[in-house]
Amino acid sequence: MTKDPVQRERELAWIGDSVLGLYARQWILDQGRYDAEEYSEFTRNQSLSVLGPPTSVEAIIGDLYLREGLPAAFAWIEEKILPLHLKRLSAKARSRGRH
Repeated sequence: MTKDPVQRERELAWIGDSVLGLYARQWILDQGRYDAEEYSEFTRNQSLSVLGPPTSVEAIIGDLYLREGLPAAFAWIEEKILPLHLKRLSAKARSRGRH
């Protein structure tokens, strides 16, 4: 029986959300921080929507994880999502400097 494509995307997104969360937490810790607010900003749907519908973005991550493993999923996040996060951090730091 073939799964409904919408249901399959949701399942992949559910897995992808966890993989993204793991990447974000590890990356934040690697920066010497323990910051729940930054984690939330890194993984929130509004941030992901720059790349497309958040569910679809997370589904890509989940699919990569299932097909190619954690390193491939992390590499995609590092290439596509991390630069956006770094840009937001930079803008946030600049705006703080103006006050």
